[in-house]
Amino acid sequence: MRLRRSELSTPGSNERMMEKAASSAADLVFLDLEDAVAPAEKVGARAKIVSALRAHDWGRKTRAVRINNVETEWAFEDVIHIVEDAGDVLDIIIIPKVKRAEDVRWVDTLLTQIELKHRRERRIGLEVLIEEVEAMVNVEEIARSTPRLEALIFGPGDYSASQGVRVDAVGGISKDYPGDVWHYARNKVVIAAKAAGIEAVDGPFADFKDEEGYRRECMRAAVLGFTGKWAIHPSQVGIANEVFSPTERQVERARKMIAAYEEAERQGLGAVAVDGVMVDAASARLMKNVTVKADAIGM
Repeated sequence: MRLRRSELSTPGSNERMMEKAASSAADLVFLDLEDAVAPAEKVGARAKIVSALRAHDWGRKTRAVRINNVETEWAFEDVIHIVEDAGDVLDIIIIPKVKRAEDVRWVDTLLTQIELKHRRERRIGLEVLIEEVEAMVNVEEIARSTPRLEALIFGPGDYSASQGVRVDAVGGISKDYPGDVWHYARNKVVIAAKAAGIEAVDGPFADFKDEEGYRRECMRAAVLGFTGKWAIHPSQVGIANEVFSPTERQVERARKMIAAYEEAERQGLGAVAVDGVMVDAASARLMKNVTVKADAIGM
């Protein structure tokens, strides 16, 4: 199980920022070749990313690269260059702006060919961005597109443009909408991910100085079942790690309730009361979500 409480976005053309990202507290760092890199810098950024992946100590972080949209001129060489030169130290490729399952399978096929060529047994995983209206319509099929796929990411920025959603900033709220303007989209993405047995990650919140707003969006995503959220600035990483982690009290309570239910099962009982709360099979299943996350964190 990979930790994905925080996924830190880092421009692949900025060597200093990639070095700083390596020492951050993010669970996953993705070095970006897409939106964070100007067209004139995209080709040169590939070598900088390869160098960063090999030169820096990434610790236990998951190392990822976001390639360019598969409909662009850069995508196939992004995959070939990065994976041939640094595939042995790369964990994940993130595919932006997918529209259909075939987009994901195209990258999967290319990865398979490169891995066969280099006789690599360690398989690189995939994450995909759901940020087009076509992708939202096809999200269930996309979620089941390939065994390589580990997570769906909801991308509110491009999705706003694709659907015509009126918000003040990427990942922000609409003052004219009564409630959470992203509730339907987020819920659809997380349901598709969970049904396919993969994870769901919430996308960026552009106003990195608005810590309260970022925390609010983290909480909304966490309540729906998202694993974590993107961070576009290192200052957001700590908030995401906190919100998407159970507290010590929650972990202690979950383990107590699971232990009590398992003991009740051994005694032939279907349910048991713990601190005034009835615990049955459904309750124990819910609590295991807490303990699995806690075990992965090392709590």
